[in-house]
Amino acid sequence: MKEKLRLGLYGYGKIAQLHAQAIKASQNAELVSVCGRNRERRDAFASQWGISSRDTPEEMARNDRADAVIITTPHPQHRDGALEAFAAGLHVLTEKPMALTEAQCNDMIAAAKNAGKVLSVVSQRRWFPACRRIKNAIDEGKIGKPVLAQLTILGWRDKAYYDSDPWRGKWATEGGGILINQAPHQIDLMHWFMGPHKEIHGFWDNFNHPYIEVEDSAVAAIRFKNGGLGSVLVSNSQKPGIYVKVHIHGDAACSVGVQTDGGAMFVAGMGGIVESPLNDLWTIPEEKELLARYHAEDTAFFKTLAANGSTTVYFFTLQIDDFCGAIQDGRQPLCTGEDGRETVRFIETLLKTGK
Repeated sequence: MKEKLRLGLYGYGKIAQLHAQAIKASQNAELVSVCGRNRERRDAFASQWGISSRDTPEEMARNDRADAVIITTPHPQHRDGALEAFAAGLHVLTEKPMALTEAQCNDMIAAAKNAGKVLSVVSQRRWFPACRRIKNAIDEGKIGKPVLAQLTILGWRDKAYYDSDPWRGKWATEGGGILINQAPHQIDLMHWFMGPHKEIHGFWDNFNHPYIEVEDSAVAAIRFKNGGLGSVLVSNSQKPGIYVKVHIHGDAACSVGVQTDGGAMFVAGMGGIVESPLNDLWTIPEEKELLARYHAEDTAFFKTLAANGSTTVYFFTLQIDDFCGAIQDGRQPLCTGEDGRETVRFIETLLKTGK
């Protein structure tokens, strides 16, 4: 059995609590320390989890023999935190989105390569059984070449959400709204299924959130590098939230899809997942009858996770285990820094062109 990797957390907020739980559940990792700027909050987090409280990643590496760090700070701080960690000789798993800009992502990728360290981006929805089925079906050629993608988010965020942290809802401290905060997971899935994008045209606006500066809705038309097309409609203006879906259509006239979220959307530290992720579209001729079975399997699995209070933590643990495996085996993680950059490139392009 491989020795557990020693992980630190850079950040101590709501999402850090979930990562701490996920590390505790992992067979491949142990949590040894936390670092960050606010000494009082950092010490309280460290006391809660029985770990060391440090000022910097360098201290975690030197004093706690940390192997890697998970960056859970607000995303405008991801780049600087990653560069600190790589300079200290640590591997990095960073929360989504990877950074604010493509240029910042490039800095992180270059630093990882120079340090010879693994860089990965949190994308736990890739481990949803429904999403894995879609990826496998595409890789096995069951829908032919993927040529059309539809990404839809009809969600809701209220004033209490934006008031929960002072950096939310402002261009200077968040860098955007739904695109940069709520949509990255689904944008990542779209690129995972379709490959990188080539061209984007779109628009964004704020329709019913006058207390924030950033967009609450956006639409886009996409040309992918594989020649396929895509459409994106994302919005936080549907109270209390309807659904989140990614559908992929192939040139063999077959379609597959996933509803990653249903009803009120998940908010870290403020609410849980309401409905089971599930395949809501599956028209592969010889597999049409499997859709009902997939529904039943995913619903039962979700109920088991919910009963254990681990609907989100479980999938974080799977990604942390993959991250640790990449470090131990000298391979690429399932979601690389280049994958994270593709999502940020999409968001940055749309925000610039859709003004």
